[in-house]
Amino acid sequence: MAGQRTALVTGANRGLGQAVAAELSRRGLRVVPTARKAVGARVLDVTDADSVRKAAEQVGAVDVLICNAGVLLDGGTDPLSVPLDLVERTLAVNLLGGWRVAQLFVPGMISRGWGRVVFVSSGTGTFDGGLFTGAPGYSVSKTALNGLTTMLAAHTKGTGVLVNAVNPGPTRTRMMPTAPRPVHESANDIVHAAMLSDDGPSGVLLRDRRPAPW
Repeated sequence: MAGQRTALVTGANRGLGQAVAAELSRRGLRVVPTARKAVGARVLDVTDADSVRKAAEQVGAVDVLICNAGVLLDGGTDPLSVPLDLVERTLAVNLLGGWRVAQLFVPGMISRGWGRVVFVSSGTGTFDGGLFTGAPGYSVSKTALNGLTTMLAAHTKGTGVLVNAVNPGPTRTRMMPTAPRPVHESANDIVHAAMLSDDGPSGVLLRDRRPAPW
């Protein structure tokens, strides 16, 4: 496909999403940063179907989709005491939000024969590492997001669309202000997944740019 590729990044008004958008732009892509509120970004609320549909109509064709929008609302709870409304709100953003955005943008990628989809996941949601019980809703949402990654990868196999998840590790953002990893390092890992060559992997969880156990 000739011409400049377009990348859309959710949750790009600050932190990791903002850094990813900046790095993609530096690498020559047309970048559409989106966020729930228009603070240096186009409005796209991943929990609102009308908002996602309106953004899709305004933006047009998207070649690279970075599903970064996420929340951590239940830190410090446990599976037996966590308020389930927090779990519902977490799933609405972290799982259903990414799913909703993918349903709007991935079909166009398939029809054009090229696309990259990256879901920002977490090591707290892998069976290999053990789900983190100290943020149960968040952990389960990321496990489900990993499952969505494998399903979409299977569905798009052979179409030119690669779908992967990235575990950026504990990254120093507003969500984790004391985390050890600088935001630009995690952003570069996500951008790497967004710019995989045509023979790159699909349906995997990447950590430090290499497939990691689920």
